Amino acid sequence: MPQRITSYIAFACALFGLSSSLKADPVPGAHIQTAKLHSIIDDARLRQMIGQMVLVGFVGSEPDAEGYARVVGQAEEGKITGVIYLGRNIDSLKQVRQLNEGLQRFAATPLLIAVDQEGGRIQRLTGAMGFKDTPSEATVAKSMSPAKAGAVYQNLASALSGLGFNLNLAPVVDVNVNPANPIIGKLGRSFSADPQTVEAYAKVFVEAHRAKGVLTALKHFPGHGSSTKDSHKGMADVSKTWSDKELLPYKNLIASGDVDMVMSAHVINDKLSFSTEIPSSLSRATLTGLLRDNMHFKGVVISDDMQMQAITDNISFEDSVLRAVRAGNDILIFANDKHPDPLVPEKVAALLSEAARKDPEMLERIQKSYENVMRLKRKLAPAVSEETTIVRKR
Repeated sequence: MPQRITSYIAFACALFGLSSSLKADPVPGAHIQTAKLHSIIDDARLRQMIGQMVLVGFVGSEPDAEGYARVVGQAEEGKITGVIYLGRNIDSLKQVRQLNEGLQRFAATPLLIAVDQEGGRIQRLTGAMGFKDTPSEATVAKSMSPAKAGAVYQNLASALSGLGFNLNLAPVVDVNVNPANPIIGKLGRSFSADPQTVEAYAKVFVEAHRAKGVLTALKHFPGHGSSTKDSHKGMADVSKTWSDKELLPYKNLIASGDVDMVMSAHVINDKLSFSTEIPSSLSRATLTGLLRDNMHFKGVVISDDMQMQAITDNISFEDSVLRAVRAGNDILIFANDKHPDPLVPEKVAALLSEAARKDPEMLERIQKSYENVMRLKRKLAPAVSEETTIVRKR
């Protein structure tokens, strides 16, 4: 059982009190100050903070499955911030509820338990297993008013909450620029080609989920709607097809306070990243410069699955993790779909803790992500504080 972690606010104050001088001093004096920081934030505490940045998938659908037992152990030790369900994890609604109860019971800190339940083609929980089907976003926008859609989405959120899910990785707010888009338009995953319509329906989606205690994530920032390729299967480049109207749903929903999380997209967009090689999900110019500084988003940025081929075919595991965190992602998803790696949390912790030892800016990024995630979790459980990791007894 992990030790209680106390006084994180004190550590944060010490950290940020030094951050400006660290940035201004890349010479040997900076190493002295970095050493002082690490005397305050020891390796165990640092790894606990990193754990809040890792969300994983697992193999298995029963409480005695090896993959499930492993993530329960990782949750108990504070190595993960949450889990994501795929179809392989779901046999019945009763079984899912049982798995989720077990995960939360033993977790060191309340977990984010996530699922992709957009509606239409993208539903992990289906009518065949007794879960009421939800229409696709395209169908909803064509056949319902926003008010009626809100009622549909309240039913969806209530059902998710009843099973123990507290994060729906939706809605898609990609503008349907290219109806032939193989991963968005052709699957009916966009509300509309009109940004204002997308915004209106996304807003009721978010509000409906919040009313039932379920968080949401707007995706795929800064826009996947114009792509001609599927980023699950390789890198998609939207540099020539993307336009700034695709930012409007994000901009307006952020301004109105209707955004818990934003999911970063594995698409090349050199109009924003100024690079023909680095995807938006790994671009500091896009996630920090645009989303944080320009659009004033203060919530959690979560990556799309870091094991999608857009990433794995082009960038090493180590480089992708470091770039993703430096870019501004607070949580990294490793769905462990095609090539499951049950030790991802441990590998990420080792990689980031080593990087933080050498780079004060990385240490600051980890601290900031930790604060963002814990602030989000307080929406689910007000007793969660930035000062402590809650250790739950069996």
